[in-house]
Amino acid sequence: MEKIIQFLKKLPIDVGQGEKKYDTAGKRIAFSAVEEGTDNIAVDVGCRDGYWTERLKTRGYRVYALDSKPDYPEAILHDIEQGLPFPDRSVDLVWCTEVIEHLYRPHFFFQEVERVMKPGGRSVITTPNSHWWFYWVVRPLGWTPQKLQNPDHKQFFSIQAIRKFAEGYDIFGYFPYALFFFCITRAVGALSPTFILVRRFPRASKSANLP
Repeated sequence: MEKIIQFLKKLPIDVGQGEKKYDTAGKRIAFSAVEEGTDNIAVDVGCRDGYWTERLKTRGYRVYALDSKPDYPEAILHDIEQGLPFPDRSVDLVWCTEVIEHLYRPHFFFQEVERVMKPGGRSVITTPNSHWWFYWVVRPLGWTPQKLQNPDHKQFFSIQAIRKFAEGYDIFGYFPYALFFFCITRAVGALSPTFILVRRFPRASKSANLP
């Protein structure tokens, strides 16, 4: 099974993480949703090696990188399950890729994002689609999402589950998976290996500021 999974990850098609990691269609679509931020505050949730932290800096953000097991020297050591360590209405952008499927309480994370977000801020989140058509094809072989995905995954989202958590978010995906792709908003639950969630929060009155 492990050899098969490693082979699938090396195929020249884009179906999630695999060997592409930083250059999947899902990540490219997600990053295209990040606007320029002139000294605005961004949070890279689950930063790991800091790759996306550095990319966000190129867009002009002051970035706070969070991870419970970071490989990035500037990261803040923090367990996301305990919430986000920022005051109310203090963040302009939350960037969170391939993290919420590792959480026991993803609904709490979405509540925390809403709490810390400044009026007019934006949240960009990606996560695997565990009800993508491919999983239904290989299920008779015993290749379930639980076996094919990261063993630390605690959530296996369908489009219905994502809509419950991500109220107010636009949900994108992509199709097809080789040579080129199109960003899609229809049939995402069936066609796309990845959910891309984007929300612009309403503008309102005063907000707090981080030092």
